[in-house]
Amino acid sequence: MTTQIKAAVSHAHGTPLRIETVTLRAPLSGEVEVTLRACAVCHSDISYADGAWGGRLPVVYGHEAAGHVSAAGDGVRGMSVGDPVVVTLIRACGSCVTCATGRPVLCTTPAPHPGPLTASDGSAIAQGLDVGGFAERVVVMATQVVRLPAGMDLVAASLLACGVITGVGAVVNTAGLRAGQDVVVIGAGGVGLNAIQGARIAGARRIVAVDMTEEKLAIARNFGATDGVLATDERPWRAAKAAMGRGADAVIVTVGAVAAYESAAQYLGMGGRVVMVGMPHSGAMAAIEPVKVAASGQALIGSKMGDVVIARDIPWLVDLHAQGRLRLDELISRTWPLEEINAAIADTRTGSAKRNVIVFD
Repeated sequence: MTTQIKAAVSHAHGTPLRIETVTLRAPLSGEVEVTLRACAVCHSDISYADGAWGGRLPVVYGHEAAGHVSAAGDGVRGMSVGDPVVVTLIRACGSCVTCATGRPVLCTTPAPHPGPLTASDGSAIAQGLDVGGFAERVVVMATQVVRLPAGMDLVAASLLACGVITGVGAVVNTAGLRAGQDVVVIGAGGVGLNAIQGARIAGARRIVAVDMTEEKLAIARNFGATDGVLATDERPWRAAKAAMGRGADAVIVTVGAVAAYESAAQYLGMGGRVVMVGMPHSGAMAAIEPVKVAASGQALIGSKMGDVVIARDIPWLVDLHAQGRLRLDELISRTWPLEEINAAIADTRTGSAKRNVIVFD
């Protein structure tokens, strides 16, 4: 059985998305269909839509989603029709080497093509980031989905699918930040604010936010930053080190800017770590001075999706939110209907929004 749904389709990089009626097939073995309540607009979706990293066309983007299970294929266990869930892009097979060694975000098993979406003429539509959440419904692997407590606000819960787990996970999982250590977070956008939250939750002594405006630094302080430094200063790392009294144990780069990567190690102390989260466009290059990194015992570490294990980390974060220790509602700048998705994307491009969220009736 197939279902007709509305979706925002990208037909060419750098052009507005088009609201169209597309066909979604029923879930196969090991898959679930989720009727969405919300899907947040992530900068990664915008970068893909701009052609930063290539990809198949036409395509439906969107990967920070939450809703209710509306159908399940054979072999699905642990969830039922009607369950509220968060839908992630982490499509882990569970059996490749990286999955088997506890790093499911790096699963090496490719998604099948074509996916569950087709156009009115029967041609394939790609499922962006294995979710395709700018649509009324999605069909995904059951392993991409985590059940939520009944009654949890699904608009807020959608943020757990990417921005929250990426930011918190970069600090807690990738950097392994311990209580009493100091951290610098470069970029106070959606992911950066969650890295700041992660540092606060981990018990950091000093959390220094670095961004381009005083407005963004004020928001960062509301989420737990102890200090703020303007990236526009001539040598912002000096002010950061003065605030900490020494170099940082970890620097979390949450923006996809080459300049941020080239300066990141300047904030570090001996033995510190730069955690690389933000993704510049393909082909962009950054220069470092290797002798300084080697002589200081420092490290540059990539962090994909915060190195999370969603079945472990999302329930933990849900519980922290229920306790009032993790802010989700405050991350939402505005909600938009699917029909206004291009306006939501334009607003996100300005850099002023924490997270814009597409909502469905």
